[in-house]
Formats: sequence, structure tokens, C-alpha cells
Amino acid sequence: MGQRVGYLRVSTVDQNTDRQLDGIALDKVFTDKASGKDTNRPELTRALEYVREGDILVVHSMDRLARNLEDLRRLVRELTGGGVRVEFVKESLTFTGEDSAMNTLLLSMLGAVAEFERSMILERQREGIAIAKAAGKYKGRKAALSQDQARELSDRLANGESVTALAGEYGVSRQTVYNYRVA
Repeated sequence: MGQRVGYLRVSTVDQNTDRQLDGIALDKVFTDKASGKDTNRPELTRALEYVREGDILVVHSMDRLARNLEDLRRLVRELTGGGVRVEFVKESLTFTGEDSAMNTLLLSMLGAVAEFERSMILERQREGIAIAKAAGKYKGRKAALSQDQARELSDRLANGESVTALAGEYGVSRQTVYNYRVA
């Protein structure tokens, strides 16, 4: 029998993972503090590279692994295809690659619910921002540069100065410099 490897995820750095996998014996744990919108997460990548045939990847719930049904199904398929069992504690489901039709159905249904939930969160966020904008309470993010700095930056760009050098001098990213080029 291989190792029991835990994967924990919360959406923001302010949240904690204390309730996830509490009291479950694990040999190694990987923790991300990032959105589950996609699988581009550093600790998930490390966990996927770490697990080997015979290991068990233990995750609190399906939505902690992925909030997108395609990603969830792909991850489970790739892991089980490599001989790694995937165990979801909250749903009391384990996937081995030789799963029953019922397990496959539950993975798809519960994964779809997680994806739907993410869509609803984003929709509520957009509605809240629209209401706040209409009330004059939401103005977006503060500009990186003052109007004077933006004019000066724009002029210096027009005179052929290096984007990288200007970004360093103004303490902003190169993309921010490019954004001000149009301003």
C-alpha cells in the first residue's frame, strides 16, 4: 500500500483549511489558497507530480479539487489511470479506475453542482458590482499612477523609452505600462 496524500484548498489567503481532512491520517499534505476555477494551482501541480501508483489522494470534497466538471473528471481519470486512488471524504466516494456506473454518475452530478455553484457566485458578484456602480459606491481599483505620472509615462513611451525600464522606475508591471500607452 502506498501513501495517503492529502490535498486541501481554500479560495483566499484569509480562509483556513482547519476543517478539511481534520483527524484523517495522512503521510503528506499539499495546500492551495487559490480559486478552484481551473487546475492551474501550484500545490495541486506538486501533489499530482508527487503521487505514485498505489497512493491514495484524499480530498475533503469534490469542489476542493475542481469547480469545473471537465477538470474534475479529467483529474480523476488521469489519477486513477496512473494507479492512484482518489478519495472524497465529504461525499464518501473513492475512485479507482474500475468504478461502478453509480460512482461515475455521482462524480458527474456532484461535479456539475460544484460548477453551477461557481457560476452562481460569479453571477451574484457581477450583480453586486452593478448595483454598487449604479449607486456610485463602486469605482473599481485605484489607478496605479496619478494623471501626471500617466501623461509623463505616455510621453516617454512615445519617445521610445524601454517598457521594462519604465516599469521598474514607476514600480508597476510591464502590462501596466502597456495599458497607459493607450491613455
